[in-house]
Amino acid sequence: MRMISTDAAPAAIGPYSQGVVVNNLFYSSGQIPLTAEGTMIEGGIEEQTHQVFKNLEAVLKEAGASFETVVKATVFIKDMNDFAAINEIYGEYFSTHKPARSCVEVARLPKDAQIEIEVIALVK
Repeated sequence: MRMISTDAAPAAIGPYSQGVVVNNLFYSSGQIPLTAEGTMIEGGIEEQTHQVFKNLEAVLKEAGASFETVVKATVFIKDMNDFAAINEIYGEYFSTHKPARSCVEVARLPKDAQIEIEVIALVK
């Protein structure tokens, strides 16, 4: 097991790591729209979703993976009415490669974020 940590994504806000590599799979912790410095991004669901993907890209890179090697994504959203906007942005990052995905509406996310995404990816 190898713990993943990068300054290019926000530090964990609890007793967990940004992700873990086991054998050739990377399991990310959920990423919310915090900047690498730990500040919540200003703006609506579009800005928050892009920040989450920026954070995911950083931890995937540190793990030796990428969006092209993601096998499963889990999306947690505060309001299912944002699904279409999130889906459009999601498609920018997963345009040709389309991993399996679950999307669930939740009552509340850490720091009152509107979105959180976690991924499982193959490490090359």
